[in-house]
Amino acid sequence: MNFTYKEPFLLAKVFLSLVISLVGISHTQAQTLLANEIRPGVVRTPDQRFENLQDYPFAANYIDVQIERGVGGQERVPMRMHYVDEGQGEVVLMLHGQPTWSYLYRKMIPIVAREHRVIAPDWIGFGKSDKFTREADYSFQMHFDAAQAFIEALDLQNVTLVMQDWGGFLGLPIAAHMLERISRLVVMNTALPTGYGMMTPSWFAYRDRTRQQTPFGEERVFAAGNDGSSNPENVRAYSAPFPDPSFYAGPNTFPQIVPMRPMDPASAIMLHSADVLSQWSKPALVMFSDGDVVLGPHEEYLRRLLPTSANEPRIVIEGAGHFLQEDKGEVVAEHIMEFIARHQ
Repeated sequence: MNFTYKEPFLLAKVFLSLVISLVGISHTQAQTLLANEIRPGVVRTPDQRFENLQDYPFAANYIDVQIERGVGGQERVPMRMHYVDEGQGEVVLMLHGQPTWSYLYRKMIPIVAREHRVIAPDWIGFGKSDKFTREADYSFQMHFDAAQAFIEALDLQNVTLVMQDWGGFLGLPIAAHMLERISRLVVMNTALPTGYGMMTPSWFAYRDRTRQQTPFGEERVFAAGNDGSSNPENVRAYSAPFPDPSFYAGPNTFPQIVPMRPMDPASAIMLHSADVLSQWSKPALVMFSDGDVVLGPHEEYLRRLLPTSANEPRIVIEGAGHFLQEDKGEVVAEHIMEFIARHQ
């Protein structure tokens, strides 16, 4: 008997459906994955998931970047990255963390966009950007390369880099490796882990907890901020990128690829970045909240690391937790505007 497959990925989909049945994903989850697979191992969240989100009226913008995936980068694939692009003027690039997306900056974007061009991308695996379905396809190097490719594709210059959580884990090395493009740093509730005993016991507990809470095929609820999971709209917005566990590989992997030991893959990049940043001569504002028990202890290290941070007022965002953009976004935005104005 002869079979003719007119759809390019049909064989891959048939095989994937068999694998899914063996590892315990439900039939509904399997249908969702297969329906949204744009190429083998890559899914795209349906646009309907993002309709009528509260206080997120921003037009969607997309750009394709070439990404190496898999151990050793055996394959290059095009991945579509989403970003918000509002306002005009000098660029303010806002980088989100785990497990959020550009929605996290919705309270800040309109304020900063009054005088500047605000760009807020979604990392690969998050928000409206494309997502790998295999955890093995996510690595620090992949995210780092994608971030640099994004900046180069848009040819961003004279950038004020705003970063929090994983936005800083990636943003600080980006600043160190793209010095000519970055003019100012705003460093919020993040760290620069080198693998040399930098992370706190609270961080290790968080990392281990997330691994235990994310077994393959188990449903999750995503939220951010002090009201978090108690706010249905918050849950709907932060869960929107992830229709079911087949979309979870990105947030499942982020905590696991932070360098914990000197020989971890990202350790060398982080050490080099720390060396460069210790000689940073451009404006830098370190602005943490008073309620971040996981990354809050890194505030003093980053103040000491970045020499020019001593030239700025010491600002602590009161009443905010780890996601200070969610809890006090308007306050944070005004401080950023004042910082930029001081260094025109």
